[in-house]
Amino acid sequence: MMDNVSRPDRSAMLKRIQAADFALYETALFLDGHPNNRKALEYYKATRDLLKELREEYARVYGPLTMYDNNSDSSWQWVDKPWPWEKEGN
Repeated sequence: MMDNVSRPDRSAMLKRIQAADFALYETALFLDGHPNNRKALEYYKATRDLLKELREEYARVYGPLTMYDNNSDSSWQWVDKPWPWEKEGN
């Protein structure tokens, strides 16, 4: 737990994750029809890396966003904190 340190706003973090996830998905759909578009491939890679970074930051601060983000080998952290959609989690 982070004592005496301000935590990033949970809602703002979730919105950034949602925006990056949407952009990544839309880019993947574009690449389905334009698989050799270099700019789209570069954008996909950058957005994928950003999304990974945002999800890791969220997990460090608030715990796993999904069950796939559980990073502990010694406990199942997925159930430790309020779930992202629970009122207590926002």
